[in-house]
Amino acid sequence: MTADLLVAGSIALDTLDGPFGTVREELGGSALYFALAASLIMPVRIVAPVGRDAAGLLRDVIAGRPIDASHVAVLDSPTYRWRAQQALGRNNIDLGSHDSIYDDWDPAPPADFSGWAFVGSMRPDRQAQLMTSLGGAELLAADAMLSYVRVQTPAARQVVEKARWYFCNHEEFAALGGRDAEAFRREWKLDGLVIKAGAGGVTAHVADGSLHVPALMDEPVVDTTGAGDAVAAGMLAHWLTAGGAASALRESLVWGVACASIAIADIGLRALRKATRADLDARVARVKNAMSQTGC
Repeated sequence: MTADLLVAGSIALDTLDGPFGTVREELGGSALYFALAASLIMPVRIVAPVGRDAAGLLRDVIAGRPIDASHVAVLDSPTYRWRAQQALGRNNIDLGSHDSIYDDWDPAPPADFSGWAFVGSMRPDRQAQLMTSLGGAELLAADAMLSYVRVQTPAARQVVEKARWYFCNHEEFAALGGRDAEAFRREWKLDGLVIKAGAGGVTAHVADGSLHVPALMDEPVVDTTGAGDAVAAGMLAHWLTAGGAASALRESLVWGVACASIAIADIGLRALRKATRADLDARVARVKNAMSQTGC
């Protein structure tokens, strides 16, 4: 029997500036990017706070997907707001956020959860609290957010300490004091460290060495928001369905890269929201074909 998959993270109203113009109050957040991508592979549960100002948008976005939102807390506080600016095809520049909703949220994941859990980027003190609550998970993974790592470094380090798998980009890795990936993995007693490099692809560092999957380069890049959450979702959801076998890890990374390539094809959640399993299967085949052509 396949274990349950859970994501805890943010639900946001994003204002995004980029070559596509400016969009305001676009529904997003780490929990939703992960959930929409993972739900193309298997059912997923969400633990997150949302304000009443966005609860209806949330219901619309997840309608028809195997996403259990019964542990989403609908609060009177305003939904988390985030603003970012993006140069063509590059990572977002964080322009600030309004995160008072975290002051009023007491995270309540399912009691005695024992499946696989991913704690997505959000305020690190709440991440650390959730990591403790989810300590009975069979696999416990977490992600980083550069701005929060810089201002709440001690809490961010607590998150790494509690994780078995950790996802970050090169800037976040450096902000946590990382220099050598394998040394960092051993220092923090991680089973796996996944470093996301945008157009440079994704590399998983494990005890047996490193596994690299390049990015799919022949697809348009419209908006990179949520790409990292989609990588984690595709990888973890596929790997869970494969029983977590070490031999399936590279294949699972391919599914993560495929999910990310869908996410970045439109603004915000739009591409993931309309994607189907057939779309994902086709994208996986293209990633594999590109790897075979480059000898990866």
